[in-house]
Amino acid sequence: MKLLRGEKLWRVGFAATLIGGTMCPVLIAQERVHAVVTSRTVSTNPVASPGVDAGDYLYISAQGPGKADGNTPANFARQVRQSLERIKEIVEAAGLSMDNVVYTQVYLTDISKAEELNAAFAEYFRKVPPARAVLGVSNLPEAPVQISAVAVRNLEGRRAVVPTNFPASTGSSPGVLTYDRLFVSSMAGADPMSGKVPDDPAAQVDLALDGMKAVLNAAGIEMSHMVFVNPYMTKDIPARVMNERYARRFEFGNTPGRATIEVTSLPGGAHIEYTGVAVRDLSTRKAIRPKNMPPSPTASPCVFAGETLYCSAKSGFIPGAHGGVYGPSTAAQLRQTMRNQMDNLEEAGMEFSEVVSTNVYLDDLADTKSFDKVYGEYFGAVLPARTVIQQIQPGDRKEDVEGHYPDLEQMSLIAVKRRSAK
Repeated sequence: MKLLRGEKLWRVGFAATLIGGTMCPVLIAQERVHAVVTSRTVSTNPVASPGVDAGDYLYISAQGPGKADGNTPANFARQVRQSLERIKEIVEAAGLSMDNVVYTQVYLTDISKAEELNAAFAEYFRKVPPARAVLGVSNLPEAPVQISAVAVRNLEGRRAVVPTNFPASTGSSPGVLTYDRLFVSSMAGADPMSGKVPDDPAAQVDLALDGMKAVLNAAGIEMSHMVFVNPYMTKDIPARVMNERYARRFEFGNTPGRATIEVTSLPGGAHIEYTGVAVRDLSTRKAIRPKNMPPSPTASPCVFAGETLYCSAKSGFIPGAHGGVYGPSTAAQLRQTMRNQMDNLEEAGMEFSEVVSTNVYLDDLADTKSFDKVYGEYFGAVLPARTVIQQIQPGDRKEDVEGHYPDLEQMSLIAVKRRSAK
């Protein structure tokens, strides 16, 4: 597994209230956050909730193609529909519909199947298709497809955002605006109209960033409104080039949270894509940086979007003058990862019991059991929704001459701040 060195160095509620006959969004207290489970829910994550209703937003764990009886549909189209059907069951158990889904991430073990997603998505999202990111990975708990999702409870202000001259798509929207946020689909390092991928990695990075900026601008906001970004990239994009071009777009020390993930492949032969979340009201955005983390030109450890905290991916990297990954096993590295994330949460005045969703990246899915044994020790009664993937082939686990080990795991998270009773 590869996490960029720059990353290592810093490594929901809505209630309808009647006011003068109009409906106004207000936050539901964190105490009402709860797991969402259905009688037909298939769970492959023993230490995760299928969904977590955080009031304003519903966070749904990655759902694969398995049925409750243990069988999996025979062809890819039906596998995608079954994954979406599982999401639909969780959404409806929370009292919502598929119209409330605003963002999805699709993980494929065969990226050549990406074009086949649109027909199924068009069936399940008939009004405003969600924003969507698609990436090719090495392995999944339920191959060949997994889909995670985010749904908004309050549909007021929700609309698709389509920049001028962007190609039409039946399966996703370039962006989806909610009453308080913008969810941005993955923007590839390719010409948006022709799909041509330049030879120059820097040009690819710039095109992907230009695409993200176009969606933000079409929503009436700027790059400074971003709170979290996922750069997904193949080995063909040098980390140095990506970081240098990326840093130009943001204010030093006030960048979005970030999880930079190397993947096996991306749709259309692209080598980099960006996806993420922005706030509509910049006054609700606040970067969080623990005192042991220096300011970074590429990522903030965490960023608030109102009362929702988006935290960058962390690994078992020990910060400081002699920093590095010293844990020889996945379990040992995870304890340091959790320590790093605890620093973030404490700086924000929060704790692990307020985490509603996590994304876990393992060097080898065979380590899931040992990972889960440690992971499950940290959370409260409501287990977060969770996505687990192995994004590339396992690497060499040998220590180097300085006693450092490669990253065997990393994790990003979303937490919702508990509101004190008045």
